[in-house]
Order: sequence, then C-alpha cells, then structure tokens
Amino acid sequence: MGLSVWQIAIIAVVVLVLFGRGRISEMMGDFGKGISSFKKGMSEDVEETPPAAAQIEAPVKEATASETTSSETSDAAKS
Repeated sequence: MGLSVWQIAIIAVVVLVLFGRGRISEMMGDFGKGISSFKKGMSEDVEETPPAAAQIEAPVKEATASETTSSETSDAAKS
C-alpha cells in the first residue's frame, strides 16, 4: 500500500503550513552545512591518522626502553 500523488501533495501542503517556506529553506541550509562539515572532518581525520604499523611499533619501543631502565636500576641496587 504505497502513497499516491495526492497523499504526498497533502503532506507537503501541511508541512508548508506548519513550518513556512522560510523555515524549511533554513533547515535545508543547515542540513547542507552539516553534511559539508562532516565530509571535511572525515577527510581531515584520514589525512592525520598515521599508519597502523607505526602505532603498533611505538609502544613496543617504549616498553623495551622501560624494561632496560628497570633492569639497570635493579642491577645497580644489587651492587
């Protein structure tokens, strides 16, 4: 059971009466700005994100450095 042309026209008239022509165009403009902002944010996020391999290697190097420091400290304490 689909909508006929007359039903769509009646719904459009009711929406125009409730919101007015200016308010509807303002909402559509805000909607367009939101989409543009979202696209811009997504493209910036992709450009700033480093490769996954670089993210994985950094913590491994930090852990190795901290283990070396803690072992050196314990060796110095034993002496």
